[in-house]
Amino acid sequence: MFALTVPGLASVLRAEVDETDGLSAGATGCDRRADVVRLTAGRGARGAALGMRVAEDVFVEVGHTRRGAGDPAATIARRLWRDDLVPRALSAWADESGPLSASLTFRVVTRVLDERAFLRTDLRRRLTEAIQRDRPRWRGDDPARLEVWAVEYAPGRFVAGLRLSDAAMRQHHGREVEREGALRPAVAAAMVRLAGAPDGTLLDPCCGSGTILGEAVDAGWQAAGTDIDPDAVRAATTNVPAASARTGDARDLDAADASVAAYVSNLPFGRQYRVPGDRTAWLRTVLGEAARVTRPGGRVVLLVPDLPRAVVPPVLRRADRLPVRLLGARTSVWAFDRVSDR
Repeated sequence: MFALTVPGLASVLRAEVDETDGLSAGATGCDRRADVVRLTAGRGARGAALGMRVAEDVFVEVGHTRRGAGDPAATIARRLWRDDLVPRALSAWADESGPLSASLTFRVVTRVLDERAFLRTDLRRRLTEAIQRDRPRWRGDDPARLEVWAVEYAPGRFVAGLRLSDAAMRQHHGREVEREGALRPAVAAAMVRLAGAPDGTLLDPCCGSGTILGEAVDAGWQAAGTDIDPDAVRAATTNVPAASARTGDARDLDAADASVAAYVSNLPFGRQYRVPGDRTAWLRTVLGEAARVTRPGGRVVLLVPDLPRAVVPPVLRRADRLPVRLLGARTSVWAFDRVSDR
């Protein structure tokens, strides 16, 4: 099997895989549009793979190969559609998607890192031909009932599989109220994981439509959120009724010192929503409040492109930084440990 996630989150997905019963992580890479994590699943563990929060798509493998010097697309395609793996993969796909039919419609998706030897479209055409030779009654179509993906996840390394997941997995079954610029659920899930094991209240002071709050509740946290926009608070309340959300300013939180175990937020950085006044001054004030309300030993996790050292209080000690790419924009997930004032 293999799974895809947002570029930059492979390490968080690997940790989730290894913590999931019946699953273990293997090689990782990036096909430029997604991070790829290969994994093995024990008997009955496919359902657990489909329940992972940091993964956006999950596939059951039909083949893998390495590209040698001069290998044409047709050779790679033959190695990726393996007679010994396809029947088992189709059985797994049918378990999730319903009975197979002899005249199944299928679609091939390919991603290639280096197109000097052959183009991505060449591999797609050759893999389509290999499938049709093996399954002559299948018909190519778009959209199709079955998707076959072949990705070059590291230079010269390919893996192919049948897509088990659907849009519901990517959207974590969706939000009742949508707002422009809402965070991708996989990123929110990764941020909540970086906050550590649930142990009290997790606060999101810029909660928007409640994506982080929803992931926090699902992870077992007591989730609380604020937002300066009353419409956002109404959306978050509708989307995550198990969390508490109210109007508030991240620069002046109505919360006691050391009252939350984790502070996790997607801070506005000027694309969809702007901050009032000077951005550096705003960040310094917001992070000062984050340090004040987070208890020693807690975590502060932020999504923001850059954090000048001058805006970070001394009691926030950087534990991690994950550069990620969202809709073509580069940003980072930052994790800080809240250390003691003494």
